[in-house]
Amino acid sequence: MSKQNWKSREGIVYSTSDDFSYQHRSEEESATLPPAQQRLRISLDKSGRAGKTVTLITGFVGATADLEALGKLLKTKCGTGGSVKDGEVLMQGDVRVKVKEVLVKEGYKVAGV
Repeated sequence: MSKQNWKSREGIVYSTSDDFSYQHRSEEESATLPPAQQRLRISLDKSGRAGKTVTLITGFVGATADLEALGKLLKTKCGTGGSVKDGEVLMQGDVRVKVKEVLVKEGYKVAGV
C-alpha cells in the first residue's frame, strides 16, 4: 500500500487482516434529463469573487460530462470565459440575456433574468 493511499480511505483506522482491501465508495451520477425536463436558474453573483461579476447557471440534473458540454456550448455562443464547478456553470460577466436565449433555443426551461 502506498503512503498516499491512506488519504482516500474513509472510516478505516486499522486492520489486522493480511488480505484486507479497502472498498472505495462509488458515487453514481444520475442520468441526464432531456432539455425539456431540465429547469435551469440563471443569476448574477459577485460575492466571494473579488468584486467580479459572474453569471451562474444552476439546477442541471445529469452527468458531469453533459454539464461540461453545456458549459462549453454557452461559452462559445456567448463569447466569454467561464468554468464548470460543483454542478454550476460560471460565465464571466453579465451575460444573462445571451445565456437565456441560447438555453431556450436548445430547449431548456429557464428561470431568472
